[in-house]
Amino acid sequence: MTDTARGTSRRYGTRPTMKDVAARAGVGLKTVSRVVNGEPGVTPDTERRVQEAITALGFRRNDSARILRKGRTASIGLVLEDLADPFYGPLNRAVEEVARSHGALLINGSSAEDPSREQELVLALCARRVDGLVIIPAADDHRYLEPEITAGIATVFVDRPAGRIDADAVLSDNFGGARDAVAHLIAHGHRRIGFIGDQPRIHTARERLRGYRAAMAAAGLPIDDSWVSLGSTAPDRVRAAATTMLDAPEPVTALFAGNNRVTVTAVRVLGERPRPVALVGFDDFELADLVRPAITVVAQDPAHMGRTAAGLLFRRLDGIEDPPRRTEIPTRLIARGSGEIPPAED
Repeated sequence: MTDTARGTSRRYGTRPTMKDVAARAGVGLKTVSRVVNGEPGVTPDTERRVQEAITALGFRRNDSARILRKGRTASIGLVLEDLADPFYGPLNRAVEEVARSHGALLINGSSAEDPSREQELVLALCARRVDGLVIIPAADDHRYLEPEITAGIATVFVDRPAGRIDADAVLSDNFGGARDAVAHLIAHGHRRIGFIGDQPRIHTARERLRGYRAAMAAAGLPIDDSWVSLGSTAPDRVRAAATTMLDAPEPVTALFAGNNRVTVTAVRVLGERPRPVALVGFDDFELADLVRPAITVVAQDPAHMGRTAAGLLFRRLDGIEDPPRRTEIPTRLIARGSGEIPPAED
């Protein structure tokens, strides 16, 4: 028999209360409270009746008032750039595991690389009284967070630093990783190396461009303006940039791709070319070792970044009051084949 047939109906959005449990078990409200909170002073028979009522009603204790009395909500927020980006999966999982080890719930959301959406999401999490925030920023001005930080919201930025405020940050060594990637191509005989990167307003894109330029300068190699292209990572834009570099009168003989999305499009473009072109990508990605040639990459450690950021966040929540710190996580060059292709002879 359905609930409707019994003459009852569900009211979504309402939950059974301790008062409902007390009425069903035929006991007082204080008795229910003692059972729910594991306090003494209840006979076994009474406890059994209360537990049966709890099970029948689907009652769950509301922890909101209890945790707010302690001044903490046992929850933290994580703001990502894109939940679908495989880079953020290990980072998200690492933050969640650290939060869980501290008895905290993780609430996450995506800014979709939109500064206004980031601010809206961050402030919504603050309004829900999260204890702290881990943010992969889309915005370059975070002064909107100053009142929240002053009010006690611990905040750590990951992958990119905060804009126009002093705050903890956990970053990859973007400059060093890019420099190593380009130096690797130079060591294999390349002199005309193209760089295709993300939007120039993004910190990681600027740092990787700086590493590219530093490696070329260290080798005494000039850079033609046409060898550098920053902008959207949309496949059409990346394809056009790569094609321009490869079809120039003096084409590049190698490409350095500024992130995993650029690398994937570059692999498709190079697969259509009659002559081999070397490729190194920043960020590892799934199946990079299975394509032929396998893709040489600068690998970040997003799980390490997530653990480091979350660990720092909980240390702040435990009362550490050191000045804001910036932590850089090393990258690792993984040579698989595509970055070791020599220049094609003219």
